[in-house]
Amino acid sequence: MELPPTESRKARCQTFPSAGEHAALWYFPQLTGGTLRVLRNALCIYAARIAPGFGIKRALLRLTGAQIAPHAAIGLGVTLDIFFPQDITIEDDATVGYNTTILAHEFMRYEWRRGPVRICRGATIGANCTVLPGVIVGEGATVSAMSLVNRDVPPGAFVGGVPIRLLRKS
Repeated sequence: MELPPTESRKARCQTFPSAGEHAALWYFPQLTGGTLRVLRNALCIYAARIAPGFGIKRALLRLTGAQIAPHAAIGLGVTLDIFFPQDITIEDDATVGYNTTILAHEFMRYEWRRGPVRICRGATIGANCTVLPGVIVGEGATVSAMSLVNRDVPPGAFVGGVPIRLLRKS
């Protein structure tokens, strides 16, 4: 089964050239607000990874600028993008499973991309998934464990795989 066409995640991402002659990641301090901001984000995100309660996790992740709804459930080991966590939104009743990584940027050799990620109300992301920048996981959608979410997931859909494919329609 094929996923229906949607606006491309890359269309929601801004693409920038490297700031100099080196790989784009080399210039992260000037692209992200500075080394101290990234360090603060990393410390909050790491603490949230091991925090036992949802309330503590949500509070720590909100300190980074991520938009985490009051009833979002974030599993142990979840990692948000340390460079641009403010571009990540997790809505009410969404669940993000153990060890999932949500990225809002892609540093490539001579360019980099940045795009918002939205996990909509009631969506479930299984354990050990990677969500790429610019993706929207629709309301009530389910992503199976160990999946690479490289495109939008329609509301109510059940997807999985590397990269994701439609496993069952809503």
